[in-house]
Amino acid sequence: MRAVSGMTRRSFIITLLGWLACLVPALASGEGEHHALPLNAQQILGPFTNSTIMVWLAVGLIVLFCRAATRKMALVPAGFQNFAEWAVESLYDFLGGLLGEHLVKRVFWFYGSIFFFILVNNYMGLIPGVGTVGWNTVDSAGKQGFLPLLRGANADINMTAAMALSFALLWFYWALTENGLKNFLMHIFAPKGSFHGLMLALMVPIFLFVGVLELISIAIRPVALTFRLFGNIYGGEQTTEALMALVPAKLAFLPALPFFFMELLVGFVQALVFTLLCAIFLKLICDHGDAEHA
Repeated sequence: MRAVSGMTRRSFIITLLGWLACLVPALASGEGEHHALPLNAQQILGPFTNSTIMVWLAVGLIVLFCRAATRKMALVPAGFQNFAEWAVESLYDFLGGLLGEHLVKRVFWFYGSIFFFILVNNYMGLIPGVGTVGWNTVDSAGKQGFLPLLRGANADINMTAAMALSFALLWFYWALTENGLKNFLMHIFAPKGSFHGLMLALMVPIFLFVGVLELISIAIRPVALTFRLFGNIYGGEQTTEALMALVPAKLAFLPALPFFFMELLVGFVQALVFTLLCAIFLKLICDHGDAEHA
């Protein structure tokens, strides 16, 4: 009972500190001022933008966590090691059930990295002060603006596009090495099923046309991945800002607080959806109709 009571007190204190921390963006913005997140990331130092800084911080946080989890490895894991092994194994088993044992061993390095990278960036974008702590600027035309020091990495379309294009290149490499060039082209253009004679002659042009549509679909996939992740994260941050603008700045955390907890779920779901779609796209091209299905 004492242990439970101690955990309850700690949880209450952490929750209270979280609520108080929500005051940071409101106070940092100034009385009566609300700054909408610009569509594009803004330069902070030379070519580096405020979203670039967030990426560095996210990578640094992941590295520190990995070092803490592997600093004192033990056969019976505990602490950070136990949590890290549970997180990685859960994701590995989930993707293994979809991709199969062979593929998941080969590609998990990418899928695991991309999932945790997106997840950490999504959650870091919810930290109070991100997008609201910065300074006022005046351009050459005398127009006033606001330059936030930090910006959610996945609220920058350049970041989501880079991840989507990286997957597209790896998808072609994995598809060619798993199938071979001949089987890769047959998978796209060859008739599916057993046809003979006149029926085969009729089906060939149909499946050639379907293959062209499939190529268009493959080309569109990186674009869809890019805008799906960017739109959800950017839209969530804009919605939070709009809710905060409904009340005075010092009370801005009140209407945004329920939406903040929903964004915690959205951040996880979007990381999972991006990873899951990438896994499905790879499975579709590498599925040869084998008996091994999860």
